[in-house]
Amino acid sequence: MTKHFLTCLLVLSLSPAWAQLHKDYSPTAYPDRLILGWQGNPATSQSVNWRTDSTVTTAVGAIAEADPSPDFVNSASVVAATTERVVLDGKAVRYHSVHFKNLKPGTQYSYRVGDGTHWSEWFPFKTAQDRPAPFSFLYFGDAQNDIRSLWSRAIRGAYSTLPKANLMIHAGDLITTSNADWQWAEWFEAGGWINGMVPTLATPGNHEYFKDEQGKTQVSRHWRPSFVLPENGPKGLEETTYFFDYQGTRFISLNSQAALLDSTVLTAQADWLRQVLTNNPSRWTVVVHHHPIYSTKQGRDNNEWRERMEPIYKKMGVDLVLQGHDHTYGRGLNMPLGKSRKHPDGPIYVVSVSGPKMYDIGLQDWMDRAASNTQLYQTISIDGDRLSYQSYTVTGEKYDSFELIKNAKGQNTLADQAPALAPERLDLPAEYRQRYKPDQMEEYNNRFKSYKARKQAKKD
Repeated sequence: MTKHFLTCLLVLSLSPAWAQLHKDYSPTAYPDRLILGWQGNPATSQSVNWRTDSTVTTAVGAIAEADPSPDFVNSASVVAATTERVVLDGKAVRYHSVHFKNLKPGTQYSYRVGDGTHWSEWFPFKTAQDRPAPFSFLYFGDAQNDIRSLWSRAIRGAYSTLPKANLMIHAGDLITTSNADWQWAEWFEAGGWINGMVPTLATPGNHEYFKDEQGKTQVSRHWRPSFVLPENGPKGLEETTYFFDYQGTRFISLNSQAALLDSTVLTAQADWLRQVLTNNPSRWTVVVHHHPIYSTKQGRDNNEWRERMEPIYKKMGVDLVLQGHDHTYGRGLNMPLGKSRKHPDGPIYVVSVSGPKMYDIGLQDWMDRAASNTQLYQTISIDGDRLSYQSYTVTGEKYDSFELIKNAKGQNTLADQAPALAPERLDLPAEYRQRYKPDQMEEYNNRFKSYKARKQAKKD
């Protein structure tokens, strides 16, 4: 047995239970953590964000219309980027952002970023149309844990299923420890070059928040340096509460964590949301936030959030609400049992989980489709008067599916396609089966039977 091996055994034996081994993610002069986003009109602009070590003090982006010939590089325009020095984990790094503007709608471009000497590879992107047109996007619930080893299969499987996705949406808790640089590094590594080709729109969850030295709770020190997101939300909520329009659909990100921590922030977001929905030229509206309006887990209701937001959703015609937080899957709407669900009087609510951390499922009355102990990703397509939604397991099986068809008055008809799919995956995660006491197991089994009975009643 070698001395090196004995040393490794000693280190492992002395490590605390929560310690995790991870790669060295130190930056260099070459761009890494490269990601697309928007701060302007998606039809005429594209923003890019990336990281380097602290030696890089000047950064640029180069862009040209895409061409099959490699000669396009000779006609690329160079655009100055902004640079920000940030201290994370006691180390100074640089984050850079470039905003490509005055682009042509519906046009493919190639770009790269760097300091003029140390460059990224050339990446493609395509600007949005400047009018309503068909498009598709990906939606992920919480990644949070084992990001490199297990969440990576979610984002890579999603891209394999929908390689022409126009954007990606993350509903919070991208990581589990707000300011842990290695966790952010794993999140960026899992997405890899996909992040450089498909714009990312993220909303923060509770795990993106921490208490600073003064005891004030605020969003992760990584959040704003890491992303380029719209800054059109309420003051103090820049790049966490925002909206943007894409080819006839208005996307709205809400910061539920900040709202639940401070009722004045909740009021400010509600007032802002009414304004954004009142002046809404888009046919479809999709809202994203972390905490669910209706939870999929027992005892995790967010009453204050629901009471303030759901009336606005119903009155102002929100079509789809995408959420996370509960580490199970649920899709449904708030309508009394016995009433036809074919004509929703409010949005369709979805709670999903893309990472491996799992909870026990509540099997609530609002849910029309549920899943337990299952990593999932979602593809959503919008084409004129039709919104098509599919949820897939990370092994590629279609797990949930529905369509919304919107009439001339803006009213939706729901076509639920889930009954034709495989039976629901509702087994408890192993850790819950092992630790549940007999009375807890009996209570869960009774909920399971009641849920099955409700589902059968809907069929009858």
